[in-house]
Amino acid sequence: MPRFTDKDISESRATAASAKKAMLERFRARPAENDPAVVERKAARLAVSQAREARIAAREADRRAETERQAAERKVREEEAERMAVEQAEREKMERRAEGDRAVDLLAEQKAARDSRYAARQARRR
Repeated sequence: MPRFTDKDISESRATAASAKKAMLERFRARPAENDPAVVERKAARLAVSQAREARIAAREADRRAETERQAAERKVREEEAERMAVEQAEREKMERRAEGDRAVDLLAEQKAARDSRYAARQARRR
């Protein structure tokens, strides 16, 4: 850490006073609010700020559009899955019905075979 170079208190006060005076001079040398350079810098900052806000708004709009698109795709997929489930249920129902019809036909054939065997047995006894 550097050491102070001031020898005594009066020199220290003089250094502080000159530093304050230099700061005051820099403050007074600052351009006024209506100075063209200041107005131009403010306009440039305002333009940058507005461009940033426009980019942010565009990103938000893109995000909202993407979210809506994904929601629409999800809805279409869900509807398609629901339609496929209904079709699958219909196919299974038709298969069960056909299976039931085959089972009824098989039972009818078995009954007819039993009846014919029974009739043959009865005919042999007579």
